[in-house]
Formats: sequence, C-alpha cells, structure tokens
Amino acid sequence: MQAVRDGGWGEADVATLELQQVITGTVPEHFLRAVRERDRRVALWHKRRGLWHPVTWADYGRAAQEVACGLIALGFQPGQAAAIIGNNRPEWLFCDMGILLAGGLSVAVYATNPPEQCAYILGHSEARVFFVEDEEQLDKALEVRGQLPQLERIVVMDPEGLAGFSDPQVLTLDELRTLGRAAWDPEGLERLARRASEEQVAILLYTSGTTGPPKGAMLTHRNLLWTAQALGQANALYPTDSALSFLPLSHIAERMLSVYLPLVWGYAVYFAENLDTLFQNLQEVRPTILFAVPRLWEKLHSQLTLHMREVDAFKRAAYEAALRVGRRYALARLAGEPISPALRAAHALAELAVLRPLRRRLGLDRVRFAVSGAAPIAPEILEFYHALGVRIREVYGQTEGSGPTTIHQGDRIRLGTVGQPLPGVEVRIAPDGEILVRGPNVFAGYFRDPEATAQALRDGWLHSGDVGEMDGDGFLRITDRKKDLIVNAYGKNIAPAYVENLLKTSPYIQDAVVIGDRRPYLVALIVIDEDNVTRWAQDRRIPFSTFADLSGNEQVRELIAQEVEQVNRSLSNPEQVKRFALLPKRLYQEDGEVTPTQKVKRKAIVEKYCDLIESLYR
Repeated sequence: MQAVRDGGWGEADVATLELQQVITGTVPEHFLRAVRERDRRVALWHKRRGLWHPVTWADYGRAAQEVACGLIALGFQPGQAAAIIGNNRPEWLFCDMGILLAGGLSVAVYATNPPEQCAYILGHSEARVFFVEDEEQLDKALEVRGQLPQLERIVVMDPEGLAGFSDPQVLTLDELRTLGRAAWDPEGLERLARRASEEQVAILLYTSGTTGPPKGAMLTHRNLLWTAQALGQANALYPTDSALSFLPLSHIAERMLSVYLPLVWGYAVYFAENLDTLFQNLQEVRPTILFAVPRLWEKLHSQLTLHMREVDAFKRAAYEAALRVGRRYALARLAGEPISPALRAAHALAELAVLRPLRRRLGLDRVRFAVSGAAPIAPEILEFYHALGVRIREVYGQTEGSGPTTIHQGDRIRLGTVGQPLPGVEVRIAPDGEILVRGPNVFAGYFRDPEATAQALRDGWLHSGDVGEMDGDGFLRITDRKKDLIVNAYGKNIAPAYVENLLKTSPYIQDAVVIGDRRPYLVALIVIDEDNVTRWAQDRRIPFSTFADLSGNEQVRELIAQEVEQVNRSLSNPEQVKRFALLPKRLYQEDGEVTPTQKVKRKAIVEKYCDLIESLYR
C-alpha cells in the first residue's frame, strides 16, 4: 500500500498530538461546561405559528438534565440504550443529550423507517426507552412493542392528537421532565459525566443498509469531540455562525452539524420546519453554514436554471453574462491564477448587478461555509455554484469515520476531488484502489457484530469500501464504491456513479441507475424529475394524469433522450449510455429501492427491474 500524507498540514502525528491537548473528557462534560459558560446565549431556533423562537444554552441544559434525571428515576442504568425517532426539532436534542447525561447509549432511528426496521434496531440495540416524536411514530412503536421484551417505556415528544389516550407504558416528554424535576440531582449528573471514559461508546448509528440489515456503528465520546474539533481547525467556525438543520439527525453528517460542532464551537442551529418549506426557511434564516446532500444542490440548480429560461430576454441575457464572468473568475481563483484588472472589474459589476441580489433571493448571500457530502456530486454543479459566488466544498467520509475523512480546507478547493484529509487523519490507497483510513475519528466497531468489525478494521485501518486515488498534493478523488464498479464485456473498468451524476445534472432527471457489468454497453434506468417535467409538459399542453402517464409519454421520452445524448457527448465510447428506460414510479424507501439517506440500492433495483434491463439488451 502507498501511504499518502495529509496535504498542507505536516506530519499527521504532530497534528494528532495538538488535537489531543485540546480534546479530553466526554460529551456530557463538555455539554455541562458549555451550558455554564454560554448560559443566556441562543443555542437553537425553531419555528412555531410562523415565528422563530429561541432556545438558550441554559434552556437546552435544563431540558436535557431534566430528561436525564427522569430516566434515572425510571430505573435507567448507565450503559443501557435508549432510541429516538423523529424529525429535527429541539426536543430531539434534549432527549439525545439527556440519554448521554444519564450515562446511556443514544440510538438514532430514521423517521422514515417502517415499523419492522424500527423493531430490528430497537431489538438489536436492546433499547430500554424509545423516544417518539408524535402520534405517527407512536403507532410504529405500539405495533412492534410485543416483539421487544426489553423495551420498558415509550416517551412521546409531541402528544398533540393523543387526548384521552392512556397506556401504562407510554408517557409524554413533559411528564418525563416533571419526573426529572422531582428527582433533580445535577451533582449526580456531574459525577456520572466525570466517571465516564472518553473511550466509552456514546452513540450507535445504524448504517443505511444498502447490502443487508443495518449495522450499529459504535462512536465514542472521543470520536465525536475530536472530529468536531478537527473540522473547525480545517475550516474556521465561530460562535457568530448559524446553521440550518434539515437532514436526518440519525445520519452522522447532520448529527455532527447540529449537535457536536455547535457544542465545540458555539454557533446557533435553526431547525427547518420540514423539507417542503426548506427553501423558504433558507431565505428566512440566511445561514452562514450550509451542509446539503447533492440532491438538494441539484434541485436548487435545476429550479433556478428553468426559472431563468422563463424570464424576459433582457434578464436572461444579464444572468447568462454574469454567470460567464463568475465562472471565469471562479476558475481562475480556484487555479491560483492571477486575475486581470479587466476580469476583476467585470466580476465586480456582475456581483453588484446580478450575482449578489440572486444569492440574497435564494438565501445564500451570507453562506461562507457551504458543503456538499454523503454522495457524489457532478463537478459541473459545483462549478455553477462557484460561478454564482457560493464556494461549495466537498466532504468525504462515512459513519464509521465519525463523518468526515477529507474536506476542502480554507482556499484549497480543487473541483473533482473531495479535498484533503482532516488534520490528524491518515489516508492510504490500497493496491486494489480501496481507500483506507486511520485516526481518532475511526469508530470502535459494530455493535454485537465482531465479524463485520473484523472486516472493517484491519491492522488499525478502516477499510472504507470506496475506491479512489490521491494526487501529489494529497487531494482525494473518489472513483466509486468498490462493489459497484462495472467491468464491461471488453474488460473496461467504468465507474457508474460518474455517469449517473452527469445524467442528474439535467433538470429533468431526478435519479439514474447505470448498469452494464459484463455487458457490451451501458444502459440506464431513469426517474424523471416530476416537478420540472410536469412544468415542461404543461407548457406544451401534453395531457397526463399520473406519474406513470408522464413517464410513458413519447414526447417526454424524446426530451430525456436529448438530455442523455448531451451527456454522452462528454463521455468516452465505453462510458456512454446506449439505451435507457424511464421508470413508471419514483424510488421509495418503503419499496426497498433507496436507503433513508436516499442512496439507491443498486442490487435491489437490478433484481426488481431485471426483465426491463434485459429488454434494453435485446
């Protein structure tokens, strides 16, 4: 294996030593200290009845300690697990931190998980308490509790709609906090926090399960705090920053952004109302930190692209001219090339007349730390945002590495790569191209699964399952998942994710699954973007009533064929998609087609649509 040093940070051991001098103790210790020091500063914001309401660090601390004291009063013991299911809201964090303050393991469950998946995670983690958001999530718990003999209590955060409901196993979060106030013992919580070891497991995060049942990744107190500290060293974070929380808190990326980074660096977190109001909330909050998965960056790009096609000719010309100048300016800056006075002046004019007002309208004008991660994104999309003046950085990592392994740091942004290793993290490329990781961010293993742990952790290195390469400056480029690489009938290696991402740059394509292993050419299963294709069809008076009607329309097929052909022009012959089919439905987690983080389950798709795929090769 070839060792590659962390570019620009010096020796990894030195960086690790520097971080170890800062990061000591447990998450509860840091939390209690933060509550004392920050007191009346605002920690969280949430929207209720159209208005944003603040939650101070003192409020946050009091709520979490009441949850902890309530759990202890119910007989909850250190080392036991408690699970949480629900959408992003302050109460989620109160319960999460309350579990840790009581000495327990916090287990996150995706809000979209069906009852049987909830039962699997609760049973596997041996959770004693299940915090559920509302009536919908309570129904899941009640449906499967008969399979869970170890489950003692179900706590409902928002009991609206449960008037008159009574069950001896169920209580509300307010009732638990009342119990906690009656058993109030902050000194006891301090002792519990000091007694715990930073090497103890703090949280269990269950992987999305693209290749079978989810596995519970064990992340320690040190994993979480060290990684939060390292991220802030790689890209400066400040107490004056603000972030918008909308991705699932059961995913390590959002958990890091909404819980551990604010704990270490002190910035405020705004909770979006829901995904339907996300872009409205973005305009209201105008955060300085914005992490999003590629699908959301792509969606915003496609909406803006289609909108600008519909404005009058003068506005469209001004936008296109400003974007051209912005692209030239951004590419020169990224390459470290000198910027001519003429280009500088043209860019200043484009900023004043078009780009800055447009960013303000989108809610992106204050963003200084924009990040894309959790899945690959096309460089063309990143180039668009840099031209717009939003300097998106890519981050790469996995749950087993506490989130980030590499990220673009400071002004060192190289499109087409996912940045350089975090300070203190080592990355190697194995002979077969697999990315290996070593550092304090690497997890402690899989809960109750020594065989899977032994496969993932070998000789101190985390085997990521991803394939990549590093350049001479230590920038990592991801090729694909190791198991997803296509070898066509002529022995040519092809990365399907690269082709899929290019297809998804089209505003009319929502998802694409490229297939071709041991085949003579590539084919693709494509899911249309319903909103944008619907608008396109209505403008042309094309009749349809359902998603299947729209996908099956011959004119829509011709539209997608043009988009595929445009992508093919930028690909080598073996990478080109020779034939495609439009799926008559969206991909759903409930149907086993995507994970809770919207990653496509390639194997499941291939099996489900095997006849359709075979027809593309006939």
